[in-house]
Amino acid sequence: MASAPLHETSPEPSAHDERLMRLAIGLGERNLGLTWPNPSVGSVVVDESGDWPVIVAQGATQKGGRPHAERVALAAAGDRARGATLYVSLEPCSHHGKTAPCADAVVEAGIARVVSAIEDPDVRVAGRGHARLRAAGIPVTVGCLAGAARQAHRGHITRVTKGRPMLTLKLARTTEGFAGTRQGPRLMITGETANARMHLMRAHADAIMVGVGTILADDPLLNVRLPGLQARSPVRIVIDSRLGTPPGSRIVTGARDIPTWIVATAAAAVEAERELAAHGVEVLRVSPDANGHVALDEALQLLGSRGLTRVFCEGGPGLADALAKADLVDELVLVTGRSARGEGDVPALGLALQDRMDDLRLVGDEQIGSDLFMFWEKS
Repeated sequence: MASAPLHETSPEPSAHDERLMRLAIGLGERNLGLTWPNPSVGSVVVDESGDWPVIVAQGATQKGGRPHAERVALAAAGDRARGATLYVSLEPCSHHGKTAPCADAVVEAGIARVVSAIEDPDVRVAGRGHARLRAAGIPVTVGCLAGAARQAHRGHITRVTKGRPMLTLKLARTTEGFAGTRQGPRLMITGETANARMHLMRAHADAIMVGVGTILADDPLLNVRLPGLQARSPVRIVIDSRLGTPPGSRIVTGARDIPTWIVATAAAAVEAERELAAHGVEVLRVSPDANGHVALDEALQLLGSRGLTRVFCEGGPGLADALAKADLVDELVLVTGRSARGEGDVPALGLALQDRMDDLRLVGDEQIGSDLFMFWEKS
């Protein structure tokens, strides 16, 4: 049989296709933060032979990235996959890794039709999965809820196209626009409900990132403390050019329980690295920038090479502004709290981030408790 072209015009998805694709995307989103270095894909097998479609099986990419969503759903469907339609939030893979291609598994299962949200930009796939299915005589519809799927897979897409993880920057500010005080105790800007929402965001990230200033000022745990989700605490990353993180800080003493990486410059003291490593911390070194600080673009590339796809940055205004200056902010979550009205003297938005706001578009806002969340994305 002649091979099909890599890119072929697809029939338009129906409203029925969109309903089932919404389910597939939602299934994949549940495991965000668990599947790196692979994307968290969702898949649904549907029997459409009768008067009403019947969902036969569902699947999502599993922890560590394997098995893939398609294989999970097909295994659950068994013989009922033959003649059914497969909905999948990202193009089935076509390359041999630690497992055989998912496109081959779809063909072998006897799937009669595939509805795929988007093509995978990974150069190892990039249309070849769809082409393999079409070459086997399986009709493929591509582009169903493509916008929603691109957002769900933005971390994977950023990593395979830019070589770095997607970076979401979270900043909390008072109603007057301040993130903290130069002197005195830490400002408690947000309420309990908003804090729970931010812990859920942590649970859906591959890593939480802060600067050493946050460690010195707050001695945070940087874990997930929502009931039932404590095991989903992601990798903890500290940007610390000179390795000034105290060995007695909670992030260091807990490094054997939660993976903890500190990114320093090549010039940081070897003795400090040895002391941190004795507690289970892994020190990563990159080049310094013109000011002797960690070169953030190189640091993000290094994190991408280690498989991270989604980094949630909770550092303060200094790190936020440096990331904005390096054009590394893909999403901004700006939380305005009411509990610290009239307090603070450190602006939440630095000059570089203010300049970059024109590159971001507001995509939504949500009142959570007494606090306002505003969500921005890079255009």
